[in-house]
Amino acid sequence: MTRKADGKVPIQTGALPWRLGAKNVIEVLLVTGRRSGRWTIPKGWPMPGKSLAEAAAQEAFEEAGVKGTVDPKPIGTFRHVKQQLVIGDIEVNIVVHPLWVDREFPKWPELGQRKRKWFSAKDAAKRVDSPQLGELIRRSVQRSLHH
Repeated sequence: MTRKADGKVPIQTGALPWRLGAKNVIEVLLVTGRRSGRWTIPKGWPMPGKSLAEAAAQEAFEEAGVKGTVDPKPIGTFRHVKQQLVIGDIEVNIVVHPLWVDREFPKWPELGQRKRKWFSAKDAAKRVDSPQLGELIRRSVQRSLHH
């Protein structure tokens, strides 16, 4: 497991895409990791000239083919081990921004490299391989219900 030379854990940004499904049940869109094939949220490195929220929204489009309204306030962070071919596994902190989805595209940049699927929030929380991310999904649903 490598960390940056200064010992700090690098930050990535992530989007938690959600919508109201049938019977006003909150649904969460998950994507599979390209290497791991495990269910997770769209995420990536910060982008120059974009806030973390804007970068998260960009990742949601590239990885999951969705656009919508991103919340500039993150709901939290979770620790993730990213598989890097060249330098080995690297630990990152992912700052998660909710993204209310209002458009889903039939074609998107990473179509064919990942799967995307809508889950009820409860199922999504169980499907992701990070207990911390599962907890964030559960918490965010509670939060959005009280707005």
